[in-house]
Amino acid sequence: MTTRRDFLRQSATALAGSILIPRTLYAGTSSAKTVGANDRLNVALMGCRSMGWYDLSDIMRHPGTSCVALCDIDSGILANRAAEAEKNWGRRPALYGDYRRILERDDVDIIVIGTPDHWHCKMTTDACSAGKDVYVEKPLANSIGECDAMVAAAQRYGRVVQVGQQQRSAAIWHSMKEYIDSGELGHIGRVNVWANFAYAAVLNPVQDSPVPEGIDFDMWLGPAPKRTFNSSRFHGSWRMFWDYGGGLLTDWGVHLLDMALWGMNVKGMPERVIAAGGNHAYPDNFAETFDTLSVTYQFPDYLIQWSNMAIESGPYGRNYGLEFKGTKGTLIANRESWKVIPQDNKVEAKLVKPSNNDHLDHTNNFMDCVKRRDMKTACPITNGSFCAKYAHIGNIAARTHEVLTYDDTKHTFHNKEADRYIMPDYRKPWKL
Repeated sequence: MTTRRDFLRQSATALAGSILIPRTLYAGTSSAKTVGANDRLNVALMGCRSMGWYDLSDIMRHPGTSCVALCDIDSGILANRAAEAEKNWGRRPALYGDYRRILERDDVDIIVIGTPDHWHCKMTTDACSAGKDVYVEKPLANSIGECDAMVAAAQRYGRVVQVGQQQRSAAIWHSMKEYIDSGELGHIGRVNVWANFAYAAVLNPVQDSPVPEGIDFDMWLGPAPKRTFNSSRFHGSWRMFWDYGGGLLTDWGVHLLDMALWGMNVKGMPERVIAAGGNHAYPDNFAETFDTLSVTYQFPDYLIQWSNMAIESGPYGRNYGLEFKGTKGTLIANRESWKVIPQDNKVEAKLVKPSNNDHLDHTNNFMDCVKRRDMKTACPITNGSFCAKYAHIGNIAARTHEVLTYDDTKHTFHNKEADRYIMPDYRKPWKL
């Protein structure tokens, strides 16, 4: 018997597949504004607390840019950021608690989205349909199906979208990619990717409490299920709960898996995925996501392996990074440097340090693309979707205890239990 829940998931998954369109892009709404190279760009931020503010601050360094609106569900954060904006940029932006009011404004060109992950899809698709260009934080979405819907919206409405995977704009990672492509390492049989961060453990949780004054918690929940307020799963720790995020794998994983997939020139889904995880480092961990996780992505002639743990140490003295293991040498990389360790002196040792501001370069790339109407940003929405899917597939494999193969054309694992995680049920009245 098909339940309403199963029907909604199947229908949403089918819809996500059916609305994908060819690469030819067009402006789908009469309100879509074409921005000239010398036009002033008006920016609005949704989600002002953390990375969103960092993104906006670097975007505001681009000439001819104005911050005209801020939106947040926390009135205290909103007031503080408004004062900061006025001090830094000489203008007090309009303040909103409901992002939809911003999208009604014809004078807003760009939307920056720095909200929790479960809001990324709804805000991005709405912004695209309103004719706005979008800078959205990673991971692109909190589910596979939402990723497909976001790509479809950006393509349908012809909007420029940059995903906040700023390593794509960093010279150090481009030089790493060039070295790997040179073949100097020989055949690479395995890529290890790891991210060990203590914040994966939410320890000493508090009890549920009334919603603090000044916070619109129902709006914060948005399309996520109704739930009581608890500060241990709110600001700073929400991504360790499945309704809002996917733990370290969707947080750091999209950055690092992006580099692994890029380095290995991966264009499609893996042959199969095997995973295991749990709260093994801290059995009393309040988090729902895994403080200890291992995922293996299998390809015809190599493996990509992910691991995380709620500690602050890791291989080669790096608590996060990548290891490309070749027959002639091993390349170790993170944001601080990449180096080559020779195998039996078959290659030369090498050490490369970073030399640029990757985040500023990433926002500058976005702004330049907006002015040129160039959809091929440094990290376009298609790439953000690709990396997010890899992260979600790893989590789904661990949650279901199944060996999985994802069919990205038919949008299915061909596994009933795993397919339940492809598309979330949006809480009424929210609709995708």
